[in-house]
Amino acid sequence: MSAQPPVSSFPEPYDHLDKLLLSNLEVPWYQSFINNIKELINPPKLPPLEVTSKPVAVKDIWNRDGKNKRYAGVTSLAIHGGMIGLLILLGTNKHIQQKARETITLIAPDLAPYEPAMPKKQQKMGGGGGGGDRSPLQASKGKLPKVAPRQFVPPSAVINNPNPKLVMEPTIIVQPDAPLPQVNAMNYGNPLGAVGPPSNGTGSGGGIGSGRGGGVGSGSGAGFGPGSGGGTGGGVYKIGGGVSEPVPIFKPEPEYSEEARKAKFQGAVLLQIIIGPDGHTRDVKVIRPLGLGLDEKAIEAVLKWRFKPSTKDGRPVAVTANVEVNFRLL
Repeated sequence: MSAQPPVSSFPEPYDHLDKLLLSNLEVPWYQSFINNIKELINPPKLPPLEVTSKPVAVKDIWNRDGKNKRYAGVTSLAIHGGMIGLLILLGTNKHIQQKARETITLIAPDLAPYEPAMPKKQQKMGGGGGGGDRSPLQASKGKLPKVAPRQFVPPSAVINNPNPKLVMEPTIIVQPDAPLPQVNAMNYGNPLGAVGPPSNGTGSGGGIGSGRGGGVGSGSGAGFGPGSGGGTGGGVYKIGGGVSEPVPIFKPEPEYSEEARKAKFQGAVLLQIIIGPDGHTRDVKVIRPLGLGLDEKAIEAVLKWRFKPSTKDGRPVAVTANVEVNFRLL
């Protein structure tokens, strides 16, 4: 009788793999798609939820017949009252009041060794205007024209248009109290010019001289002298640096143009003006226009303004300034 091999009580390794790999794990895609549609149309009903836990009452620490709330209110009132009393006590203490009156002077570090020595700039006046007609000859000597706040016709030593349609007297823009040189002559010219044949000078823009702008001299503007901006003996200052600010004393409101009123247009016009030593405005320039006829209305209004003039070293001087003229519909 042959002996049988012993049977092992342990499963083979492949048996474990067979149990892990289920035969029905893989489902065709169309079957899964159909099942999803069925569950969407008629979802399976779940058994009712059974709650096995029961709520447990928690001890209310804030409601002991209102005792805790009352204690909290009394404590807060006591704390605030104590703080107010402490502030009053400190405020009425003489020693603390004396310390509060003492001032402490803060000493800034000495920065002088680190700052370069720069000379202080001073505003220097350089004259008022000039002109010419590009003549090869220097401006001839002669008298100055009449002084006026506005210039309509520049002076001329040589009449280039003998038959003008409108005859007006030439003028220059100079402060009334300016010490102008006087010469005994019948013709217009530069009082400091050369004696010789009549000549308007080598400048341009009308006037007499070697500058431009309709004035007399070597500067730029409708005044007299080597400076710019009209006037004489120093041109135009800027506000600040010893030059006081002009104070308006008469400032009428601008009128509305019909075009802007119909369009219900609003805004502001920015102008650059020169306020002379007599307090009158002149040389108005539009810096930021508005249109619809409001720029012209703004210029008309500003030319009527009157100022207490700026002063430098106690004397009235001409200054340049930017002003804004507002147009608002009521």
